[in-house]
Amino acid sequence: MDIILKSVRIINPGTTHHQKTRDIIIVNGKIKSITTNAGNEEGIKELDLKGCYVMPGWFDMRANFREPGEEHKEDLGSGIKAAAAGGFTEVLLMPSTLYPIQSKSDTEFILNKCRNSLVNVHVAGCLTTDRKGIDMAELYEMYVSGAIAFTDDKKVNDPGMLVRALQYSNTFGARIISYADEPSLSNNYLINESPSSVRTGMKGCPAVAEEIGLNRIIRIAEYTGIPVHISGISTAGSVVQIRNAKSKGIKITAEVNAHNLMLDETLVESFDSKYKVKPVLRSRTDIQALKKGITDGVIDCVCSDHSPQDIEVKNCEYDYAAHGISSIETTFATLSTAFKGQLDAEILFNIFSGNPRKILGLEIPSINEAETANMTVYHPDKTSIFSEKEMFSKSKNTPFHGTEFIGKVIGVVNNNKLSSF
Repeated sequence: MDIILKSVRIINPGTTHHQKTRDIIIVNGKIKSITTNAGNEEGIKELDLKGCYVMPGWFDMRANFREPGEEHKEDLGSGIKAAAAGGFTEVLLMPSTLYPIQSKSDTEFILNKCRNSLVNVHVAGCLTTDRKGIDMAELYEMYVSGAIAFTDDKKVNDPGMLVRALQYSNTFGARIISYADEPSLSNNYLINESPSSVRTGMKGCPAVAEEIGLNRIIRIAEYTGIPVHISGISTAGSVVQIRNAKSKGIKITAEVNAHNLMLDETLVESFDSKYKVKPVLRSRTDIQALKKGITDGVIDCVCSDHSPQDIEVKNCEYDYAAHGISSIETTFATLSTAFKGQLDAEILFNIFSGNPRKILGLEIPSINEAETANMTVYHPDKTSIFSEKEMFSKSKNTPFHGTEFIGKVIGVVNNNKLSSF
């Protein structure tokens, strides 16, 4: 794979070429040179990318590829294609498959099957056996086999288990990811507790459920002094808590799902199960607070929370439909559109390229000569109408069919491979 990316603006803070428009020559998967006027080179394909930006490959901190066990919804191969289409060169897979990822062999199965793919696949193993919250899973065995984080995904761990898991995993440097929720307040919810829940007659999930769960995690992080990454952030009150905790030096990081930045609770009044997600869609006030949290650096990452579902469990009565949307292909477009195309490129670098890798202890790729090419190319202003017919994901449970997006992924380069530009 030899290629010249012509007239592309480089976003890579701390490097020589940051914020400069250059030609990038890639040969055998490495950056041969970065120049202002690359000449024609025999055998090297040229791509005119005027108006496009390039930055170190994007990293999705939360995705489900459903294998092993539910390959009819998604498998590793289709998930990788969908991730690349969404601009991601690396992804962290959740362990909540039908057969949970909780052992050495489980971890190695995923990593071996995805080796040398266009997208680097990383594994988050179960924190507890079968994600039941009773016994701690084989954390160290999974870690030495390649798992880089541990979580029970969207199941809440009791404080004692979370403390023990943090203290144990800290001895070998793996990150714990914890979901912010209080199940006794949120169980069987269908919609944000609000005028929308009153109008529909559906059981509402109060913001305080998330905020109580978040406060518990923050206090545990403060008590142990050990970093913890928090998922499930969706309310204005949660943003306030995270901001205050960080100002006190408490070692927490947090993520938000892209669709929680664009879609609001009123959409659920249609009873369309494509809007049934966890955490629920919140109010416009919450969305504004989340967006400010991103621009202020309070929220560290934006994730896809890619959750493909088949038609049998999604196209049914709202009460009985499964949570989740197929979203990895639309994550950037959703984020960019939520900000009306005005999200600063350096903030995008932080939430998609830099922070996820810092949190997980991984090296951040660099756009410099002699470096391995791991990069994402996008156009910040290009508009397009999204169609589920174009999706690589096996499942089409998206609420964005027919949506006009601002910002478009052009392609990715990684592991001496590239997606279609």
